[in-house]
Parts: sequence; C-alpha cells; structure tokens
Amino acid sequence: MKPSLQLKIGQHLTMTPQLQQAIRLLQLSTLELQTEIQQTLEENPMLEVDEESPQREAAENTDAEAPGADELSLDMEKTQDIPDELAVDTSWEDIYDINPTGSAASTPSSDNDNSDFLENQSISGNSLHEHLLWQLNNSQISETDLMIGITIIDAIDDDGYLTESIDDIHQSLVDDIDIERDEVEAVLHRIQRFDPLGVGATDLRECLLLQLDQFPADTKGLDDIRMLISNHLDLIGAHDYARLQRKTHRSEEELNILINFIQTLNPKPGSLISNSATQYVIPDIFVRKINGQWRITLNPEAAPKIKINQLYADHLKASGRSEGATHLKNSLQEARWFIKSLQSRNETLMRVGTEIVKRQQLFLDYGAEGMKPMVLRDIAEELELHESTISRVTTQKYMHTPRGVYEFKFFFSSHVATTDGGECSATAIRAMMKKLIENENPQKPMSDNKISAFLMNEGINVARRTVAKYRESMLIPPSNERKRLT
Repeated sequence: MKPSLQLKIGQHLTMTPQLQQAIRLLQLSTLELQTEIQQTLEENPMLEVDEESPQREAAENTDAEAPGADELSLDMEKTQDIPDELAVDTSWEDIYDINPTGSAASTPSSDNDNSDFLENQSISGNSLHEHLLWQLNNSQISETDLMIGITIIDAIDDDGYLTESIDDIHQSLVDDIDIERDEVEAVLHRIQRFDPLGVGATDLRECLLLQLDQFPADTKGLDDIRMLISNHLDLIGAHDYARLQRKTHRSEEELNILINFIQTLNPKPGSLISNSATQYVIPDIFVRKINGQWRITLNPEAAPKIKINQLYADHLKASGRSEGATHLKNSLQEARWFIKSLQSRNETLMRVGTEIVKRQQLFLDYGAEGMKPMVLRDIAEELELHESTISRVTTQKYMHTPRGVYEFKFFFSSHVATTDGGECSATAIRAMMKKLIENENPQKPMSDNKISAFLMNEGINVARRTVAKYRESMLIPPSNERKRLT
C-alpha cells in the first residue's frame, strides 16, 4: 500500500490540565486537600492564605441560636487586665491560666487542676512485641535467657498467642547456644507473667487460665471457674447450657454467675496493646436544623482560604511584558485555576450534600429506620452530573449531623421490595433487625427464619439468606451463639 494523507472530521473529549486538576481535587479527602493546598502555597508565590476569610465566614455562618455563643462572648469581655511586667522569677502560666480560646482565665493556676494537656494529643503506642521486649530487657535475667526470651517473643502473634511449640523454639536455638528444653519452658513461664496477662499462651484455654492467676486464691467460685475452663470450654462456646448443667451439676443461677465471670476475661490479650494511631475525621459540611428546616453549611475550618497575592499581582502589572515577568504570569494563571477548582469542589459538595439531606430527612428526624433507598444514579440524574463525579464526591467526605458524623456513602443503600409495591432501604432493615435482636428473649433468641417471618408480617419481603447476610454485616452472631442464661 502506498502512503497517503487523509482528512477526517470528528469529536472527542480532551482532558485539559485544568479539568484534570479539578477532578483530582474533587476526590481528595479533607486531610489530603489540606496537604495539597499547603504544598501549592509553598510552590506558587502568587498564592497566599486569606487570613480574614475564615473568621468572617465563620461569623456569618454562626447562627444566633447556637448554644454557648452568648456565654463565650461574655467570657471574652470579662478578660482580666494583664500587668505590663512580671517578676523575673515567675512565668506567665504561674499567674494566669490560658484557656483554649487563647485568653487568660481569671482564676490562678492550681496544683489540683485535673486537666491533662496530653489528653487530646495524637500519639501512637508501641506494638505488642516492643512492649514485651521492654519488659524483658528490664528483667534481671542472664544473656542466655535474654536470647531465649527474644526468640519466644518473636513467635507471639498480635493477639498474644504463641505460634510455635516449645520444641520448635528449642531446636531453633540449640545450634547457637547449649540449652535444655526446660530452660525454654522456664523463660516462657516468665513471659506469661508479663503485661498483658495471658500473653504467650498456646490456646484459649491456657490464656484464660493464666488470667485467673491475678485473682486471690480465696476468690469465691475460682475453683469452679477453673474447672469450667479446663473441662467444659467447648460447651460454653457452643452455648449448650442444658448439657453443661447436667455435667457440672450446677443450677442455672450458679452457672450464670460463673459464665459472666469468664466473659470478663480477654480472649485476645494482645489486642490491649495497639500501635495504631488515632485517625480523626474532619467533616466537610455541617447539617443543622434551624427553625424546623435542615440547613447545610461548609466547614470553614476544613481547608485554609487562599487568594491571589496582591503584592505580586501589582508587581506583575507594573513589569508589563518584560522577560522576568514570564514566571509570574504562569504562576498567576495556575493560581487562578487552582482557586477556581477549589470553588468548583465546594459548590459540588454543597449541591450533593443538599440533595442527600433533602432525600434523607426522615433519617435525620427519626434515625436509621427512616433511611430511604438511594443509589448514586438518583443523585446524578437530579443534579445532571455523571455517576463517577458523584462517586468521587461521596468518597472520604463526611457530614456532621445531630445524629453523628457519617460518610456521604453511608446514605446510599440498596432497597428491598415491600408487599404494597414500595421500597425499603437496606439500612432501615438492618436497624429493624438490630432492634428485634436487642429486645429478644436471651434464652430463646430469634432465628433468621423468625426474623424473616416478622419482617414479612411488616410488609417487607426479605428472604432468610438476606437476613443472614445483613446480620453478618452487623457482626451479630447466629441465634445459637446468642443464647444466654437469665
């Protein structure tokens, strides 16, 4: 074939850099957005933080009916006069307490103050292995026992259980150091006395028995509890209380007391030591009921307000078309597009949040049982946006309501048909199931079939398998495991 040139006319969508930036900002969470804004402020000299905007918008959005507003203003007015000079051997905090608002309190500081300045600090704790190694290193043991202890701790999982047998641990060490099996077992018994109690056990039975060692020997019923754990733990786990009564010759009331005591023990002692840091959620919008109407406002603290740096903008105008102004011109254009993308993000958040609140007013008024079925397509069609856009807006975006803080996606759920031809939200069905299970007879808990039959009588067509799926999603055990003694 000979090469040739052809002209074709067609249309296609081009993702401009500005559109790509707007889409990327739209899908960022609040914390990610704050990081993005901070990075852009450092890179673009034409942008600066608008220091006045947050305070002005916060004042405009503050409702007169908000609780505590009058008290706060009164406290600010009553601020005590502060002397110009302090004695050289005193500090500021010795004379005045500093309130969280930044003003000085009128009462002097006291040693009896129960407030803890570290209470709201975000810190990450040590892992279970680090916690055990710290206790091991502070124990008075030989170098050989220290090496054995480190090997044992390495074999303990996050729940606190020993994942390898004593023989395997002994074989892994015998090539390096000359030790006997009894030495490994002795170090293991020492570690099993470390905090948290029950760590280093090989199974649940041993874990619970180790935790009983913390109680005095004269504790009432302690021997019976040891007997139940040692011989009948499987029956307790299966909630087979009738058979347990026959084997132990104990009354129902006595068994109930003993089992309640066993349930206070921790089956996973390692979970008490966590190295995960607390993750805080910053709501993107606030939902309040004012004069009987639900109102939506953006969170003014969610992201810093930015604006064009007027000093550099004036300098750019004065420089005209000089070669040195090229960088500033490019930065100015990028700054304008960035601000426009942020405004577009806020507008889309408000539109989607307003539509969600409009459709889910029953939930805000009456709780989860008032949730209506809703999918992304419903919001997309109403706002004339694409479903992918709604998906980006509702991911990792949070709404602060009087009933709590919820992710936008929480308000979207599938539906189940009703007998009258209507629809019922899956969230509402789960709420009804949870209420039924909470009010059931603990001696005769409701099976999935009974729950399904009850919902059928309420006009909701829910099959038994659907009930089981909803129950498992709420981490509720089946009926045989919910059985309790009175």
